[in-house]
Amino acid sequence: MSKPAALWISHVTVIDPEAYGRYAKLATKAIAEHDGVFLARGGEYRQMEGVDRPRNVVARFPSLERAEACYNSPTYQEALTHARGASERELVIVEELAP
Repeated sequence: MSKPAALWISHVTVIDPEAYGRYAKLATKAIAEHDGVFLARGGEYRQMEGVDRPRNVVARFPSLERAEACYNSPTYQEALTHARGASERELVIVEELAP
């Protein structure tokens, strides 16, 4: 039986677009290196509850382990150096329901 895929869900308020752009470029590379694919990246949304963050990103990874490895990778950790101070954000990784 294969492991369930995992979703990387991020809610972001960008404070410094230039620095955040550097983060996004490196984060995109890290996500691709770990077999992640974007399901949503920005776009129209409706805030129904909680903190309104105008940038919402969802990526799917083959497993929770691959998503966590992406987060801990040198490429993503370098990306985070650009996001810190350039954004306010939350990030959660959650397994999908097994088919």
